[in-house]
Amino acid sequence: MDVLSADVGISCIHAFTTLRSQGSSDAPFNSLNFGDHVGDDPLAVTSNREALRRALPGQAATRWLRQVHGTDVAAAHAISEGEVPVADAVWTDQPGLALAVMTADCLPIVLAGVRGDWVAVVHAGWRGLAAGIVEAAFEAVPGNPTETRAWFGPAIGACCFEVGSEVRQIFLKRFGVVAAASFKSTKNPDKYLADLAGLAACRLRALGIAAVSDSGHCTVCESDRFFSHRRDGTTGRMATVAMILPK
Repeated sequence: MDVLSADVGISCIHAFTTLRSQGSSDAPFNSLNFGDHVGDDPLAVTSNREALRRALPGQAATRWLRQVHGTDVAAAHAISEGEVPVADAVWTDQPGLALAVMTADCLPIVLAGVRGDWVAVVHAGWRGLAAGIVEAAFEAVPGNPTETRAWFGPAIGACCFEVGSEVRQIFLKRFGVVAAASFKSTKNPDKYLADLAGLAACRLRALGIAAVSDSGHCTVCESDRFFSHRRDGTTGRMATVAMILPK
């Protein structure tokens, strides 16, 4: 299975984002689609998820979420296999359990304690960031932000993420003028290019997290590797997966 490995720099943390190739789904979900809510054949999605499980160390069980751009955070070790809670972040301190969020332009974030004693994955679209999903994740996990490393997976880049002035105003009202640096004017006075990763990094820095690594990949620009809802409309979903490796 082709993946983009996460650079968290912690030997016992295994994390990555899947690429869109080498799966079972037909167009327009071709081919490694994990989204069971986008109109794909359920059998193809099941086949793709089973392939992921086989590719994980120890064929680890994966905990999936029903993501709603909110701020709920689930504890993976409290989720029964087959249960799919409504949440936009999930964490665990137990080895051998895989956590997943799905994206097709939103920013996937992997967070991990520097000692490898906990890991989390976060689904961070602009609505979730504005609502406080990053802050909510740190209210849930047992770690200290100053002893945390973060990795940003592929997401829509500032080159492609045009938003209305109302989105900029939401961030300025919630987080102050520090958020302004993540918005660049366009020729249209009512439109801005938003830096989703920059907005997330701003929130992490405010919490005291300095060790942030950004994959730097734009899902819109790299159509051969990534799904993009902004580019294609009806499309599949990548998975960003993280786990603590068993000893």
